[in-house]
Amino acid sequence: MIAIVDYGLGNVLNVKRAVTYLGYDVVLTRDSKQLAEADMLILPGVGHFKVAMENIQHYQLEDYLKTTEQPIIGICLGMQLLYESSAEGHVAGLGLVPGHIKPIETPYTVPHLGWNTLISDDKEIEHDVYFVHSFQAPMDEKVVAYAAYGTNIPGIIQHGRYTGIQFHPEKSGDHGLAILKKALEGGFTHVETMASH
Repeated sequence: MIAIVDYGLGNVLNVKRAVTYLGYDVVLTRDSKQLAEADMLILPGVGHFKVAMENIQHYQLEDYLKTTEQPIIGICLGMQLLYESSAEGHVAGLGLVPGHIKPIETPYTVPHLGWNTLISDDKEIEHDVYFVHSFQAPMDEKVVAYAAYGTNIPGIIQHGRYTGIQFHPEKSGDHGLAILKKALEGGFTHVETMASH
């Protein structure tokens, strides 16, 4: 069973539909007992980093998310929440993934909005996917795929049992669903470091 963490911010119904479509049993919950019964957690997110962390704390989910040994997939803002902190609101994140979230610095329009192509050493995931965000994770050894937008923006990261997907797989057609399926099946492996790209 997959549990989608319901902390009040996120495109949760579309994510739930996508995971159900892929053949998984899904529960949308903020109850720690239900979360504990899941094989994997999905942390979705749309909105502001600081508000998201405040909601996670309000629903008393922070300690659970920080201490559970379950794999976690963070989607969009949910990916950013896995990191140590963000310049959006200047607050601490969950600290599960080393690094800090910063504003996208690009000559292009921000937010990074719309379809963009993933670049990866894993050619199976090099497809157009749908982004909506103004902040980004660091380009380092955890990056499995990135998009070029006047700067390189991590699209997928893998850090141990934590997977981050910056774009919206549930809005990215069949290719997005295939990437989500791969994440649900255990995540991504690094063919080589992408930090130098």
